[in-house]
Amino acid sequence: MAVRLHASTRAVLSAVLLVLTASSAVAQAPAAAQAAAPQAAAHQAAARYVLDPAKSSLDYQFVQAGAQNKGRFTRMQVSLQNGSGSPAGGKLDVVVDVRSLDTGDSERDDTLRGADLFDVAKFPEAHFSSTQITQTASGFDAAGKLTIRNVTRDVHVPFTFRVSDEQGKATAYLAGKLLLHRLDYGVGQGDWKSTEWVGNEVTVSYSLRLLPSP
Repeated sequence: MAVRLHASTRAVLSAVLLVLTASSAVAQAPAAAQAAAPQAAAHQAAARYVLDPAKSSLDYQFVQAGAQNKGRFTRMQVSLQNGSGSPAGGKLDVVVDVRSLDTGDSERDDTLRGADLFDVAKFPEAHFSSTQITQTASGFDAAGKLTIRNVTRDVHVPFTFRVSDEQGKATAYLAGKLLLHRLDYGVGQGDWKSTEWVGNEVTVSYSLRLLPSP
């Protein structure tokens, strides 16, 4: 036999059911949030990163005698201080040991290290220090000062940046490239000021793996 409920009774029961459903959802929310928290934290950018040299590269390309040539620097130090969870508003500092240059030709490397080019005996390091990092449509831009052979110029270093959860650590990857003119920094004295045999333009490419710093 069907039981008919008064309209007011039905309204009260509906309200009770609504309260019970809402209470259940509220009770489940903290548990779900706690489960998601470790995953979110693992992908959150660290406050400061330092270089993983074994899995990073700093390469350059130049034209010599009309042919494309390339080389690399094998020793450098990199520090990235993040802003509020991203490089924007942070600081990038890079020190390159110029003596570590390697083009795959020992005679050419000795020439590059000589007094008329990098003059590594007097200027063993190149240094970039950012003054501002801003976000762009394609990544980030680090505006700052680049010093080579004791000559300092304003440059913009564009780069992409991503964070990956690797064994519970927020590991970061920074990559990009920029165009420099060697003569702007005095890399070319005497006969080497001529661009007849060695071009003035040098393309620098960087692919860096960065680890969170304690």
